[in-house]
Amino acid sequence: MKRFALLLLIVAAAAFVAALLLGQTHDWAWLGYARAAAEASVVGGVADWFAVTALFRHPLGIPIPHTAIVPARKDRIGRALGNFVQQNFLDRTVVAYKLASLRLGDRAAQWLSEPENARSVTRVTAHALTSAANVLKDEDVQSFLERTAGDRLRNVQVAPLLGRALRLLTADGRHQELLDEALRLAARATEANDALIREKVQEQTPWWVPGIMDKRISDRVVTGIGRTLAEVSKDPDHPLRHRFDDAVREFVERLQSSPEAIAHAEAWKDELLEHEAMREFLGTIWADVKRKLTEYAGRTEQEQFEGGRLEVALAALARNALQDPVLSAKLNGWIDEAVLAVVDASRTEIAQLISGTVSAWDPQETSRRIELQIGSDLQFVRINGTIVGGLVGLALYALTRAL
Repeated sequence: MKRFALLLLIVAAAAFVAALLLGQTHDWAWLGYARAAAEASVVGGVADWFAVTALFRHPLGIPIPHTAIVPARKDRIGRALGNFVQQNFLDRTVVAYKLASLRLGDRAAQWLSEPENARSVTRVTAHALTSAANVLKDEDVQSFLERTAGDRLRNVQVAPLLGRALRLLTADGRHQELLDEALRLAARATEANDALIREKVQEQTPWWVPGIMDKRISDRVVTGIGRTLAEVSKDPDHPLRHRFDDAVREFVERLQSSPEAIAHAEAWKDELLEHEAMREFLGTIWADVKRKLTEYAGRTEQEQFEGGRLEVALAALARNALQDPVLSAKLNGWIDEAVLAVVDASRTEIAQLISGTVSAWDPQETSRRIELQIGSDLQFVRINGTIVGGLVGLALYALTRAL
């Protein structure tokens, strides 16, 4: 295209020279029109060549002011390009509109609904987590768990929390079911330990009480216990049940309002957190998690294909998301918000990345890259300048002749 534009300019210059020479020996009327058109074409072509060349380099290597604009303004161009991308492409409204049309949540769910894809995700995740678990020291993880769990628990008053939980559990008389189960256990324990109870009763009676009286007393004790347990079990309005209700209600109230009960619960909590059993429990949790990860990551692909409760659950969740409009909307919303949060946090950094990248380029290389990206359109500017210049020159000459 450069050669074509140059050839057209040379043709216009040759036509101008030819018209000029012929005009000295011939008095043809059309020579004036030809000379005017050719002259204007040369002027237009040279002017546009200068304009195009001045954007990227000094014309003919001469450092004329306000030429080689792109190399000289490279850093400013980079900043402007970065700001343009930040304000027009990374704007939250623009990104949100595009994300809403993409429905990334549905696409992810559709992809994960395929068992093989879900299996790939769980396998890669398991390997990554296993590698991370092997890098971490067990004592460091256990210490972290102790600090984290301890700090969280120390900042929470357990008594009011336990009271609210008990209030929920005892709503609608559900605690009576617990009492019924306790009564059944007590009845079975009494029946199973009948001989032991009789023996203990007899041991507690004075030595001077006749043996026959011991037997009667123990019979009455065992029978009384059994009868009382049976009566309480059968009678939902038994006085013992009411006393149990009152005791539970009073205990719940004390847990939520009594400073003494709250203090006792906090002391118990602190003692539990400091106990060696708690440390062993947290260590067991980490050991179990690490072992499960290692076992899963070590399974063969066939075993993962046959076993895989995790990937089955993941695929099922994905299918449910596709079938449930509410869950699908939530999933899309979560992903959109996550992407928007990343974009919002990175807009400035992306603009700075573009600006810094352009700033690091060599000025001449930058000029060459931009010129190549614009391509043949630059040469069409020169071609059009030559042609349009000639037409304008011809029109002006014709107009002056007509006047």
